[in-house]
Amino acid sequence: MSAGSNALHGITPANSNTRVSAAVLPPRNSAGAGATGRSVGNLGLNSDRMRAAMVQRLGGQGITDEAVLRAMNEVPRHRFVDEALASRAYEDAALPIGFGQTISQPWVVAHMIALGMADKAPRRVLEVGAGCGYQAAVLSRLVREVHAIERMRGLYDLARANLAGPMYRNIRLVYGDGMAGLPKAAPFDMIIVAAAGLSIPDALLQQLARGGRLVAPEGGAQQRLVVIERTGPQQWRRQELDAVRFVPLKPGIQS
Repeated sequence: MSAGSNALHGITPANSNTRVSAAVLPPRNSAGAGATGRSVGNLGLNSDRMRAAMVQRLGGQGITDEAVLRAMNEVPRHRFVDEALASRAYEDAALPIGFGQTISQPWVVAHMIALGMADKAPRRVLEVGAGCGYQAAVLSRLVREVHAIERMRGLYDLARANLAGPMYRNIRLVYGDGMAGLPKAAPFDMIIVAAAGLSIPDALLQQLARGGRLVAPEGGAQQRLVVIERTGPQQWRRQELDAVRFVPLKPGIQS
């Protein structure tokens, strides 16, 4: 769907040879095809081993940022998916979380965060499309202040339950229109958008701090991951990466 008529002012194009793949894989069976709440399943010591194997696999897939790898190892992904899918949580697969949405595959989460950090230490981050809360949880291990927006009430409630507790105290979860961002909390050193619009909303560009990076999928039937860095008051530098597939970015809220 269209992200509106927001123009990208003063953006200088650049190219990248980074290879990206974000295909959404279907569940192996229909059980747990929609998230019904915070997973209470306990995989025991197996979860630690599977998470370690996931992190090792991410390193082999080109994720070299040690801080990102540590964060991915610290967050129990199986607690963010439906209990019936918990055994698949550490596969490199996008899994359904209900409401027609998915939790992104681990490589995509790690890759987008690494692109946004770019060897810097962001202090304040905005995530558009909190979903079940997993990516915000990973971000919370890396930055001081995480702001996450979710437009769907059911997912907002799910994320709020998943992020309860002292481990995620530095996350501010908001039920609202992600395309509008959070101007009162701006500027942000990093913005990550977990849904694809035909263009990047101008509101988000304006809320990016100078030197900050926005990472988002862009497009309709054909999507590409883009990285936009703010270089001046009304200047941005843009990189286009390879093909991805995300759910569409939509305006407003859904109760």
